[in-house]
Amino acid sequence: MTEDYTALPYRPCVGVMLVNAAGRVFVGQRIDTRERAARGESVSGEGDAWQMPQGGIDEGEELRAAALRELFEETGVTADLVQVIAETAEEYFYDLPPELLGRLWKGRFRGQRQKWLLMRFTGDDSHVDLNAHDPAEFAEWKWADAETLPDLIVPFKKRVYRQVLDEFRPLI
Repeated sequence: MTEDYTALPYRPCVGVMLVNAAGRVFVGQRIDTRERAARGESVSGEGDAWQMPQGGIDEGEELRAAALRELFEETGVTADLVQVIAETAEEYFYDLPPELLGRLWKGRFRGQRQKWLLMRFTGDDSHVDLNAHDPAEFAEWKWADAETLPDLIVPFKKRVYRQVLDEFRPLI
């Protein structure tokens, strides 16, 4: 029996492009990606995939509050160490690949609809703590050149990363 996932809604989500003083962008390697790679598994060619902090928006939660919460949960970076520079003009959407449909988010969503915030990191690398929240989401992190972002992300999110990069490029 084939399920029709096109009727499912998109999960409301916020993403954070965190840039340092040198204009490099924070990316983390998801723990679950590393664990699947260690077992020889891959989802949609994710391989050595990295991503910017992102996560769901809780019901009734304001966008900026959700972004700061997700940023802290995934990186340990607190609100006093960032300046919000911009927000994407519109939401960006992506669909999950077939092998993840019905598995992620208890099968309630077909993908995500995302608003992104550009934030300037004013702290130093010692302020990043991937274990600030349990469970941790990232196994490793690094600063990456903004132009390499689409090459670092899983294939099904590349279009969104290109759109976010295009919108924020002049402000980075």
